[in-house]
Amino acid sequence: MNLTWFDWSIIIALFILMLGMVFLSKTLMKSVSDFLATGRTGGRYIISMFHGTAALGAITVVGALEQNFNAGFNSRWWEMPTAVILVTISVTGWVVYRFRQTRALTMAQFFEMRYSRSFRIFAGILAFLSGIVNMIIFPAVSAKFFIYFCGIPEIGHLGSYSVTYILTTAVMVLVPLYFIFTGGHIAVMFTDFIQGVFVNIVFVIIVILLLYKVGWTDIGEAVKAAPAGKSLINPFDASEVQDFNPWFFFIGMFGLIYTKLSWQGNSSFNIAAKSAHEAKMADVLTNWRLVPQWGLFLMIVPIIAYTVFHHENYKAIADSINAMLSGFAPADQSQLRVPMVLNYLLPVGLKGAFAAIMLAAAITCHNTYMHSWGSIFIQDVVMPIRKKAFEPKEHLKYLKLSILGVGITIFILSIVFQQTEKVFLFLNISGAIFVGGSGAAIIGGLYWKKGTTPAAWAAMITGAITAGLNILLKQYIPGYPINGQWGWFMAMVLASVVYFVVSLLTPRKAFDLDKLLHRGIYAVKGDSVSGSDEVVKGWKVLAPTKEFTRGDKAIYWATTGWTAGWVIVFVIGTLFYFFVKPFTNDQWMTFWQVYTYLFLGASIIVTVWFTIGGLKNLFEMIHALRHNIRDHKDDGFVEHEEKQV
Repeated sequence: MNLTWFDWSIIIALFILMLGMVFLSKTLMKSVSDFLATGRTGGRYIISMFHGTAALGAITVVGALEQNFNAGFNSRWWEMPTAVILVTISVTGWVVYRFRQTRALTMAQFFEMRYSRSFRIFAGILAFLSGIVNMIIFPAVSAKFFIYFCGIPEIGHLGSYSVTYILTTAVMVLVPLYFIFTGGHIAVMFTDFIQGVFVNIVFVIIVILLLYKVGWTDIGEAVKAAPAGKSLINPFDASEVQDFNPWFFFIGMFGLIYTKLSWQGNSSFNIAAKSAHEAKMADVLTNWRLVPQWGLFLMIVPIIAYTVFHHENYKAIADSINAMLSGFAPADQSQLRVPMVLNYLLPVGLKGAFAAIMLAAAITCHNTYMHSWGSIFIQDVVMPIRKKAFEPKEHLKYLKLSILGVGITIFILSIVFQQTEKVFLFLNISGAIFVGGSGAAIIGGLYWKKGTTPAAWAAMITGAITAGLNILLKQYIPGYPINGQWGWFMAMVLASVVYFVVSLLTPRKAFDLDKLLHRGIYAVKGDSVSGSDEVVKGWKVLAPTKEFTRGDKAIYWATTGWTAGWVIVFVIGTLFYFFVKPFTNDQWMTFWQVYTYLFLGASIIVTVWFTIGGLKNLFEMIHALRHNIRDHKDDGFVEHEEKQV
């Protein structure tokens, strides 16, 4: 075992706290809407933290550490213009606001409302299958982390499979299943919130300790020695970096716009918001919530790990890790390299805190995704086929059975599937089976009254075939040149073109978007404030609306100011590099040092800010769930098929 009793006590304490929140959620769950969407009681901070921690599973941490070990600081340079996209999406409420206005419980329910029941069923099946394929590496990657980070001993073999591996993988599935069965979506949100608070605190402490322990001088010496074309500090000298070069990030920028709310694995954060405006503000706050996680920890820690492997002062540690990883498959070596550096560098207590974070991350990510895929199968495949709403108790029973089926399936497939691509590349292309085409159907359906049902079918099929074919070719043809990121991009572009062309070729009478979005005479009391359903056009979409309070505006201007500052740095730095004088490696290192300490300071502020705001939202949510009157007809069933006219 690599952990002491004190480390294990920290893990157990966090688990008990999460378990207590699950038991509380059981007393609050009283309807199908509670099970699926926390009764739509979520405030902005808890929604933002839920979204972040649901996406920050153990597999995401491993994948990000793997990515940035190869890309270095360069990923943050190319992500600076990405911030403009994130903020613009947030403040305009791109997709999020309009989707919440539809009051749909799932994306495929929206597809029925906008297109047809048969398309909803098809989209539900495709989302379900894409989610299962995408998730089959989740338990396996998480289990391998815990086995080697914690030093869990081998207890035997079952054929060619390790019993320790099978049992650890089973834990990664069974614990989240128990949480879901006990409290549904309420348990998911509560446990994600606990993880979100804890993860920010521990991430900041770990970064401070590692920067002190390794030192900026050693980091600079290691990264400056990288060969030409593979620089980790000069983003304009990284064209030969495998997989995570500038094109990887450019495609990601396009994907941010195209796939907004397309991915159904953690989309329930939006439907759980108590209003469309709260969902919008949660999205704005996400720009800050990302700072301690993606802007700091997941960037700096891989750089420190790279230093350990490439600086003579840490040769003994590097040799020991390389010896341990030598017998592993290439994909496993790539995933475990950075976590094993942390195993050597972190002291007693902090090592346990990091393991506790990863356990919480695995549980919260897995319960969020299993809840989503199981719910989608019932809500968007079974219910539309039977053409009749369930009774509440019957509905909950089938939802739980479906989620159990998802858990069993991913457990079995996770054991037998052999991963060949890096984590993020596999997640992108497997997710593209659904999101490759769904982005066109969602954006077209919410914003273009001339989008047609045949166009939605054509786009979805095009995206699925493009992504699925790329997965098969990559799996069975050695040296297949198109990686998961490029396969995802091809699926998005082809589906968009197909949706537009087919819509023009199959003209219909303009769709009534006011009715779909509950605007004007169709407005639902409590979902908006006076005047908020006014259609805003032109540059005004970037300005605060009537729903923004004084505090909302302060958050908005702080967010846009922070983002604009880094975009200005990106633009000036790029222009200066190409038209005045290229920066030396020493100058790049000075820049990244300033960047690191700025983000460290911002991370401390964000951690305190979101902890206070999240706790306030948590108590408000508990109060609402205890006193709200439930509408048991609010279960995602569409009474009459909406035919496109």
